[in-house]
Amino acid sequence: MLVDSHCHLDFPDFDEERDAIVVRAGELGVGHMVTINTRVHQFDVIKAIAEHYPQVTCSVGTHPHNADQELDIQVEDLVRLSDHPKVVAIGEAGLDYHYDNAPRDAQAEGLKRHIKAARITGLPLVIHARSADDDMASILEEAHETDGPFPMVLHCFSSGEDLAKRGVALGAYVSFSGILTFKTAAALRDVAAKVPEDRLLVETDAPYLAPVPYRGKRNEPAYVTNTANVLADVRGLESNEIADITTSNFQRLFNKVKLS
Repeated sequence: MLVDSHCHLDFPDFDEERDAIVVRAGELGVGHMVTINTRVHQFDVIKAIAEHYPQVTCSVGTHPHNADQELDIQVEDLVRLSDHPKVVAIGEAGLDYHYDNAPRDAQAEGLKRHIKAARITGLPLVIHARSADDDMASILEEAHETDGPFPMVLHCFSSGEDLAKRGVALGAYVSFSGILTFKTAAALRDVAAKVPEDRLLVETDAPYLAPVPYRGKRNEPAYVTNTANVLADVRGLESNEIADITTSNFQRLFNKVKLS
């Protein structure tokens, strides 16, 4: 069995055929999906999707693109909402200096609040990091040094080896998306070959970043199989072995999920 540890089933790209998408994923051995919240103010939408499908759980959090729009969301709000049985993670939160859709100070403040919520709840923090490796590592290291470890995953990893190493040293898991399959991603495959086996995860980030041979099309959870196959090749493993490894790692990190 494979797990898509990060997708966005609430996005309008899926409105017309969400049932079919969930079925297709299951037919290809994707037994569980985590649909990730990007706006706490729209949490009720994503919660309803998770409640509707037995094989779907969700997170609660504010994407860095929306950080300045949700500064009213406090740590206590995240903790309260995470008490729902279908909420298995905090986030996604983080830093995105590629688009800079929100002021950087708002992104940092949001990230720090989510870190506190992850520590209080024991749920993994889903971290978005793009073009912000040094600041991201510094914030995570400072939080670790000040208040101790907390569970986390560097999702849709596309950063350099330094952030992967510094994150793993703090206990982070590293999740690879369809980017891993791109012809231009040789450096990322080198990083994936070096991440400790017990820290590997796979995801789609659907509807974005469809893997080869679907690149340029809408992504969906079923396609996590393509990313897993490339990760297996990078690691010198069989596809069933990488499925077992990443699913076991997922269960360890997202320990609120009860896989059947």
